Amino acid sequence: MSGGAMASGDWIGAALAAARPQAVAALLRRFRDLDLAEEAFQEACLKALKHWPDNGPPRDPAAWLIFVGRNVAVDAVRKRSREQELSDEDALSDREDAEAAAAERIDGANYRDDVLRLLFVCCHPDLPSTQQIALALRIVSGLSVRQIARAFLVGESAMEQRITRAKAKIARAGVPFEVPGAVERAERLAAVAAMLYLVFNEGYSAQGTEADERAKLADEAIRLTRILLRLFPTEPEIMGLTALMLLQHARAASRFDADGAVVLLEDQDRSRWNRPMIAEGLALIDKAIRHRRPGPYQVQAAIAGLHARAARPEQTDWSGIDALYATLEIMQPSPVVTLNRAVATWKVAGAEQALAMIEPLAARLDGYFHFHGLRGGLLMRLGRTADAREAFGRAIALAGTAAEAAHIRAHLDRLTEAAGA
Repeated sequence: MSGGAMASGDWIGAALAAARPQAVAALLRRFRDLDLAEEAFQEACLKALKHWPDNGPPRDPAAWLIFVGRNVAVDAVRKRSREQELSDEDALSDREDAEAAAAERIDGANYRDDVLRLLFVCCHPDLPSTQQIALALRIVSGLSVRQIARAFLVGESAMEQRITRAKAKIARAGVPFEVPGAVERAERLAAVAAMLYLVFNEGYSAQGTEADERAKLADEAIRLTRILLRLFPTEPEIMGLTALMLLQHARAASRFDADGAVVLLEDQDRSRWNRPMIAEGLALIDKAIRHRRPGPYQVQAAIAGLHARAARPEQTDWSGIDALYATLEIMQPSPVVTLNRAVATWKVAGAEQALAMIEPLAARLDGYFHFHGLRGGLLMRLGRTADAREAFGRAIALAGTAAEAAHIRAHLDRLTEAAGA
């Protein structure tokens, strides 16, 4: 590695980020104290920033950080424990196996369970989803409180309090740090997957001025889900979740125009879609299907896959998408799933049938922007202009962003132009 590249520090930041889940998880298992594990890791990172530029990267950065972090933690608790302080990391050689051997004694073959345990702690069922997400981004991802606060459009002190409350609740709950049994593991794995998808959607749905800051969350969710996939390489739902994120994120560059306005899927410039990301997502779907254990993430990924396979909008397999949404309605019944299916039904069977499908959802989705937007579009197709105007007006009132409101106003402008023709 050249001196210039080494001086940039980029490789150090990447190495620390990659090692964080394993190192923090191993320290958590060893000391059973979330704050202590995090503080020990941060101190180890500071020592890495001091020593690695001159000495070069260790062969196993995670092992080095675990060893040094253990040193730091032991030193912090030595007055109330009988453990002796270990030698300073200066005595270690990156060319020898001292730190790797010590880390192996700490970490052993427990990487999979350590990282999973760390994710389970962050997704403890006593925590609301907002605290789960904040804690995972802080502890597992290492995002600063300021970064997390900006992403969720809250004050830094408020986010600090949210994370502190989450840690306190975990401490009061006496969360066990042992590996859970098979049944609990399956339940908690589902919670971890749901949390990661929430993180992804927070980034993927970002629009307007906060888009740049929040979009990073989608990248981080994909990184964490890849870790989960490495831990469970034969779990088809984790393959499906990873594929779903990749296929959706592959369209990121084409989802908004230069002015920040929403570009619908059928109007997007498909040459700007990330083809390598799409190829990876499609391969994961195919691999998951071979396990013959279908689940909601796999079905959603398959829907995204059918969109991705279409070189042009008119080549989209809407019948296949309609059938997949019908399957998802059985697996995960929800008015939003039915609303999404109605779009496919519209393409297959026409606006009248799609409108009949969503009308019974009016009471449950009256406060949902997309319901009124779709309903207005269907009514406009059917020539019911007055009703369409009313639906579009309701959608604008519910719009969460200026981009959403502008998209609906464009429909209203077309109605006005048609009326004046």
